[in-house]
Amino acid sequence: MDGLLEIRWHGRGGQGAKTASLLLADAAFNTGKYIQGFPEYGPERMGAPITAYNRISDTPITIHSNIYEPDYVVVVDDTLLDSVDVTSGLKETGAIVINTTKSPEILRQKLKGYNGDVYTIDARKISEDALGRYFPNTPMLAAIVKVTKIMTDEELMKDMEGSFKHKFAKKPEVIDGNMEALRVALKEVKKI
Repeated sequence: MDGLLEIRWHGRGGQGAKTASLLLADAAFNTGKYIQGFPEYGPERMGAPITAYNRISDTPITIHSNIYEPDYVVVVDDTLLDSVDVTSGLKETGAIVINTTKSPEILRQKLKGYNGDVYTIDARKISEDALGRYFPNTPMLAAIVKVTKIMTDEELMKDMEGSFKHKFAKKPEVIDGNMEALRVALKEVKKI
């Protein structure tokens, strides 16, 4: 399928990987793309490894399965690098985006010989600075948008402002922090 982009998210229950994948799907849809955003459910509980997926395309999507050969992988929790094969099936023409402060040397060892592009971001610091608490999903959402170029930074910011106003209608005080987390993450994601 031409123009199809597939993303697999790895996180832990409670970190917002599922929410981020759904927000990405909504934002891409609002730019005119065809989308899918879905989690893989099992016996998840707070802190347990979870997987979520996105398909984004310029044409209708006719595939309805998990993603086994993603173009991009997002790792919301770098401790998963020790227990989950996050690079399984990952195309070397794509990239992996990791929430980490680990050195490039350590990351390359943990990525089991993956030769594609690797991007890092310190989503913990960004979310704690902007929100006062650890919510890595907002910075990771911005990071994957920046790396994939699914949409422009401006399109993401505009869409997320509307989404956050709706999602946090009863907690408007968190909107500015989430917007700041997006702004900073767009600048701070870096290729190693």
